[in-house]
Amino acid sequence: MTRPKSDKFFIDGAWVAPHASRMIDVVNPATEEAFAQVAMGDASDVDKAVAAAKAAFQGFARTTKAERLDLLASIRGVYEKRFDEMAAVITEEMGAPISLSKRAQAAVGIGHLDGVVRALEAFEFEKTNPAGDIIRHEPIGVCGLITPWNWPINQIALKVIPALAAGCTMVLKPSELTPMNALLYAEILEEAGVPKGVFNLVNGDGPTVGAALSAHPDVAMVSFTGSTRAGTEISKAAAPTIKRVTLELGGKSPNVLLDDCDFEEAVTRGVKHCFQNTGQSCNAPTRMLVPASRYDEAAGYARSAAEATEVGAPDRDGRHIGPLVSDVQFDKVQALIQTGIDEGATVIAGGTGRPDGFNRGFFVRPTIFGDVTTDMTIAQEEIFGPVLVMMTYEDDEDAVRIANDTPYGLAAFVQSGDRERGLDMARRIRAGMVHVNGTDISFGSPFGGYKMSGNGREGGVHGIEDFSELKAISI
Repeated sequence: MTRPKSDKFFIDGAWVAPHASRMIDVVNPATEEAFAQVAMGDASDVDKAVAAAKAAFQGFARTTKAERLDLLASIRGVYEKRFDEMAAVITEEMGAPISLSKRAQAAVGIGHLDGVVRALEAFEFEKTNPAGDIIRHEPIGVCGLITPWNWPINQIALKVIPALAAGCTMVLKPSELTPMNALLYAEILEEAGVPKGVFNLVNGDGPTVGAALSAHPDVAMVSFTGSTRAGTEISKAAAPTIKRVTLELGGKSPNVLLDDCDFEEAVTRGVKHCFQNTGQSCNAPTRMLVPASRYDEAAGYARSAAEATEVGAPDRDGRHIGPLVSDVQFDKVQALIQTGIDEGATVIAGGTGRPDGFNRGFFVRPTIFGDVTTDMTIAQEEIFGPVLVMMTYEDDEDAVRIANDTPYGLAAFVQSGDRERGLDMARRIRAGMVHVNGTDISFGSPFGGYKMSGNGREGGVHGIEDFSELKAISI
């Protein structure tokens, strides 16, 4: 596998040297060793990339839907050809086990593209409303795309593909922790024939490149995925230029087990889902709510599921979990596990420290806390590791109250033997996505949340609309 050009940025259809010469290590989280270096940009690089996107906008905005569908088909073909490279890169730089990288991390790059294609095929960019006026969806302009490290291609695809479908041009700033997959994606777009200036990539950190992109007067929209804290700063930087800001932020998703579900199945599935991707998913079901009368039973199943969770090297096939992405993330998760202990939660499984057999790498013990109350830090703060908290409720009303007792509202999960009862609970929870009985949201359906989990929706028709301005024309 040829490594992407990590000392260059992709601007105006070419690989160019950065303005400065600052490089940082890209670290393999399983070994704690650097395997590459990546160039870090500054405001000058952002200016250059935005200028290229601005110059390309008028031409690309006038392309037809058919032309953009052809472009997306070309991207899909090249992505499929380089799929194994993408999976391997994600495993090396973020520690996702290779089986997960192939099954999900890299696969969503195709899934989300297909969802957008289906939406674009049916999308009406211009139609007449009942009042007789023409209503047009037009591309919003130059877009600044800022993506995270935990599901890197997932979020890149959820921004780049709808932006292209809408007719926008863009500048991407991926996470500096996982830049290699984004550089590979730029190579894919280049090979697929994306016109020069339409897609540009500048690596760098949030306070430098992210802030410059968010504040740039020629950027019409910023789409950001990451922490709520960073989303707040991006919103502040964008405010003086009144640009559109869409945010997909943190979560503390409840998983409500109603008393009529199959408890062994539901608890086991909930633990596995929480621990997937080593718990580094914003929509993970991290709060398991169980009837007080069945807490001991549920805790036993949860302990068994946690103890059955294998931790292993990312480059090995299997259903195990890998390390956290970085030393900073490792320290944060360890501190929050200790906080849970200090605040009086019961450790059902796991705890602080590395799993047995690991003395290097950012591996953590799969951990479950019981006897957790809503006032505890671990019940309110996003931990972003393989840590599940178990809470009890008295009845359905109490379950809804606890489920909604969070500043977040990204996702929720409901388990019930009665479909209508499960749907009723789902309708009452304040979250952007609710999964009933282990189901998943389909590619092309809206991804996003309520409250401090952000605003706007990604994927399918809603993603295209987020990258569009709405114009009314009267005749």
